[in-house]
Parts: sequence; structure tokens; C-alpha cells
Amino acid sequence: MIINRKIPIQFLLNEIKTPLLIVVLLGIIFGLLPGYFPGFLPEIPIGIATTLGIAISILLSYKINQSYSRWWEARTIWGAIVNDSRSLVLQLQLYLDAQNSLLQKISHYQIAWCYALEKSLRKQEVLQSVENLVSKEDIEKLKLNSNIPLAINQLQTKVLRELFINGQLDEFARKQIEGTLTRLVASMGKCERIKNTVFPPTFGQALNIAIYLFAIFLSLSSTIQLNIFLQIVILLSISMIFFFLEELAHRLQDPFNNYPTDTPMTALARTIEINIRQLLDEKDIPEPIQPDKFYLM
Repeated sequence: MIINRKIPIQFLLNEIKTPLLIVVLLGIIFGLLPGYFPGFLPEIPIGIATTLGIAISILLSYKINQSYSRWWEARTIWGAIVNDSRSLVLQLQLYLDAQNSLLQKISHYQIAWCYALEKSLRKQEVLQSVENLVSKEDIEKLKLNSNIPLAINQLQTKVLRELFINGQLDEFARKQIEGTLTRLVASMGKCERIKNTVFPPTFGQALNIAIYLFAIFLSLSSTIQLNIFLQIVILLSISMIFFFLEELAHRLQDPFNNYPTDTPMTALARTIEINIRQLLDEKDIPEPIQPDKFYLM
């Protein structure tokens, strides 16, 4: 998640350097051809380029709005995960004896679940992030599952069932904790839905083509046919804004892609770990994740 308004210009240009290079080439080609081959290319009225520019602005506005909605939904889901993770431990402490070893076990499972979900959504190695939170026996069980966060939920459920069978949890307490675990599983499903639902790629491709056509029409307009250098500067200045906004929308539409615009899942998972360990009165408390320059992962 970008947390600093002062984003390095190098980062912005690096994201759109290829489209800008294409615009420069188009500007050179369509800027020099009329001079060497008069009448070879038609002169495009500035109104056509202006109309296309307005259409691109409307399409960009729509795409940014839809992409931000996906990003904000992802951030809201992870806010619910933070709340439910804290609630789970508080419920366990309310219904169980503080010295019960299974209380700590379920709590550590919850920390592991958060890290596992984060890594799973980003398509990264999962088991390595949880090996210090669960036993070696549990690791072997998790290896047999394709959905490791769900497998951790299953481990929590088995411990909860054991507590209920042994009479350490009554029916009311079991239902309350089950409700929290159900909400956590639902949050995981919502994240997976966002991750696996692809924003229509043809929309972005059509938008890119429209921006290139805009650059061509603008370069063929007599209004900006001054000198080749000034023409390219004008084309770059205008198309840069379009391409940057299009790239921003493209990044926001996938908030779990291990990119600076991501939902800060690693930082949130670490916050959950810190909160849970403090609730358990543990001494080995990790430090919060610090921002990397202008963003937080």
C-alpha cells in the first residue's frame, strides 16, 4: 500500500517506459513524414483527437473506479480478519483457563493462518512462513493440502472439538468461537474470489490502443506541428498522464499481487501476531513491519 504522497518519479516512469517509448517513435514517424512526403498523410482535425481524448478520460475514470472498489473491498476484508483474529483469542481467554495449553495452540494456529493466507494470495511459499508457529507433525499434515490456510482452519476445528468433548467448553462457548472461525473462513473465501476473478483484459487492451490512436491523431494535427522536438514533448506530456492512470488502475485491480499498491497483508499479519502474543503475555514480541521507502507491504 502506497503511504507517501511523494512517489519517486523514477518509479512512475519505470512503470510506463515502454508505452512512452512507443509514443516517441510514433511522434518521430508521424512528425517527420509530412515534411519528407507532403500529402502522403492526411491532416487530422484537432477535434477528432480532442473527442478521442475525452472518451479515453471517461473510460479511465470508469476503470479506476472499478479497480479502487476491488482494492478497497480487499482492505475491508483484511480489516475484518484483524478484528476476528483478536476476537478469537479474547473468546478463548473468556471461556478457557489461562493456563490451558490448547488456548495457546489455537492462538498460534491463528497467527500461522494469517501468514499462510497472505503468502497463498501472493502465490509465494507458504509453509516456510508458518514452520515456527506449528509443530513438525502439523507441517507434515499441511504438506498434504493444496489450500494450506483452510488446512490450518481444520486444525483449529479439531482442537476446538477436543475441548468440547473434554467438557472444557460448553455449548454456548463452542458456538461463539465457531461463529468467529466461520467469519474468518468467509473472509478467506472473499479474498480468493477477488484473486481469482480477473478484470476483463480486453478493456485494458482497448484502452491502450485508444491512447496510441490519440497520440497518432494528435501528431497529425496541424495545431501541434511546430517542430519535431516540441511535438514529441507535447505528445509525451499528455500520453504520460493517460498511461500512468491506466497502469495505476491495472495495479489496483489486483490487490494481492506482491506490488507496492497491494493491500498491506504482511504488515497486517504482523500486527495480528503482535496483538495475539501480547494478549498471551508472551515475551518474544516481533517488531511491526516498517515501510519500504514509500509503500508498506
